[in-house]
Amino acid sequence: MSAAGSSEEQFMCSICLDVFSEPVSTPCGHNFCKPCISQAWDRSCLCFCPLCKEVFHVKPELKTNTLLSAMVSQRKRDAHVRAKRVLCTFCTEPRPALKSCLVCLSSFCQTHLEPHLSVPGLRTHPLSLPLANMEDRMCPKHRRPLELFCGTEQRCVCSMCALLEHKSHDLLSLEEACERKKASLQHSQSQHMVEQRRLKVQEIQHCLELSKSEAHRETAELAKVSSDIVESVQKCVDHSSRVIEEAQRKHMQQAERLISELQQEISELEKNSAEVQELSRSTDPLHFLQHCPALPPAGLKDWSSVSFEPGVYEGSASRALSQLEHTLSDKFSTLSKPKPPSNAAAELRRLRHFAVDITLDPATAHPELVLSKDLKQVTHSDVKKWFPHSSHRFDRCANVLGKQTFSSGRVYFEVQVKGKTEWDVGVAQESIKRKGQITASSKHGQWSICLRNSNMYSACTNPWTPLSLQSAPQRVGVFVDCGAGLVSFYDADSAELIYSFPDCGFRDKLLPLLSPCNNNKGQNSVPLVITDVQGNKGS
Repeated sequence: MSAAGSSEEQFMCSICLDVFSEPVSTPCGHNFCKPCISQAWDRSCLCFCPLCKEVFHVKPELKTNTLLSAMVSQRKRDAHVRAKRVLCTFCTEPRPALKSCLVCLSSFCQTHLEPHLSVPGLRTHPLSLPLANMEDRMCPKHRRPLELFCGTEQRCVCSMCALLEHKSHDLLSLEEACERKKASLQHSQSQHMVEQRRLKVQEIQHCLELSKSEAHRETAELAKVSSDIVESVQKCVDHSSRVIEEAQRKHMQQAERLISELQQEISELEKNSAEVQELSRSTDPLHFLQHCPALPPAGLKDWSSVSFEPGVYEGSASRALSQLEHTLSDKFSTLSKPKPPSNAAAELRRLRHFAVDITLDPATAHPELVLSKDLKQVTHSDVKKWFPHSSHRFDRCANVLGKQTFSSGRVYFEVQVKGKTEWDVGVAQESIKRKGQITASSKHGQWSICLRNSNMYSACTNPWTPLSLQSAPQRVGVFVDCGAGLVSFYDADSAELIYSFPDCGFRDKLLPLLSPCNNNKGQNSVPLVITDVQGNKGS
C-alpha cells in the first residue's frame, strides 16, 4: 500500500476530523461517517458532497464501505494492543520490554536488561514481568519505591516513610504482607457469607419444593371439592326427579284405575240401553214389564263426588334447591373450618426437609458419658474417666454437645428417648457454662425439654414449665429457626407439638445438647440416640 494510502488521513472523516465511525460512501466515491453526512444533509436544502461539492438532486442511499470499515476496526484493535504493550524505557525506537525492575522502576528490552543479569550491584534487584504504570509503584512524597507494607495503616510505604512516619507501626515486607493477606482472605468473612447464601439457596429450593407439593395437594383437593359439589348437585337432581316421577306414576295409576271403572260402567250402561231398546219393540205388555231392567242399573257409582285433579309439581325445583343449599352449606362449612397448621403430620414433613446430620463432640462430653463409635449415641456409666483439663468439657452436668454449629437458616434433628426414665434434649449457645453446677434454662442459653422420674416432662424455661403430654414420646424432633428465634420440640411419631420457645434472641452460635442423665443403677442405662430423619430430602 502507498504511503498516502496508509496515512492517518485515510482513516479520518473530513467532517468530524476523527477516525471513521460507520464509514459510508457517496455516489462520487468519497467516504464519511454515516452520522456526520446524514446530519449534514439534514441541515441543508441540497444534498452535496462536502469534499468535491457534487450536488445530488435526489438524496442518495448511503451504503456501508465494508472494506474501509474492516480496516478501521483492525486499526483500532492494533492501537489497543500497542496501548497495552509495555515498551523498553531506554530504547529510542519502540521495543517491547522483557522485564521490569521493581527497584529502578524501569522496563528493559533484552539488550538493556543485560546489566541487571551481569552487574553484581544490579543482580539483587527484583525483576518481574513487564509492568505498565511503574509510577504507581513510586512513593509520590519521597520518590522512592514502595517496598514495605504498614499493617497499622494498611497501606504500602517506602523506606523513608517507614523511617520518618511509621516508626512504631507494624511494618512488613510486601511479600510477607501479601502472604498474610492471601491467608486471611481464604478464611475471610466472605467465605462465611458465601456459605450463608448457599444455605439460603437450599432453604429457598426446599421451600419451593414444599410450595409445589402444597399447590399440587390444594389443586387435588379443589378438584375433589368440585367433584363432590357436582356429585351433590347430580344426586339432588336425581332424587328430585325420582320423587316427581314417583308422584307422576301414582297419579297415572289413580287415573288409569278411575278410567277403568268408568269404562266398565259405560259398558254396563250401554248393554242395559241395548236391552231396553230391544224390549221396547215388544208388543206384549206383560213380557215388557216382566223383563224390563231397572233404570239406572243397580251398583253404579255416584261419580259426582269423585274428583281428579292435575298433578301438582310446582315448588319441586325450589324444594330441590333448598335441599341442595342445605347440603352444600354443610359441605362448605366443613371445608371452611380452620385446619391445624397444615395438618400436624404435613407440618412435620415440611420441617424434616431441614434435617441435618448431627454427631456428638467427644471433647465436650462429661467424663462419665460413653459415646458410640459413630458419635450418634450417648449413655451414662458409673466409671469416671480421666481427661486433661479442657474448657470445652462439662465437669458436673452429664451433658454433651454436638459438633455441628448453626447461626442462620433452619435446622431439624431427631433423638430417640425410648426406654429412658430421665433425659434432656435441646440446643445451647456455644458460650454455655460448662464448669460447675448448671441450671438448665433459656435464661442461661439453653433451650431444652426434659423428663424426670419416668413421667414428669418439663420445658426448661425460667422457672421450668410442666408439660402435659397425651403419650410418652419415643423420639423427639428438634426444630430451630435461627432467623425467627424459634426452638420447637415435636413427638416425631405422632407429629404433635410438645413445646415451643419463641423470641429466643440468639446471641451466639447454637449446638445440639443431649444429656442421658444418671443411669440410676441401671434403671436409666438406655442410650440417647441421634436417629436418621425419615422423609427428609436426603433420606
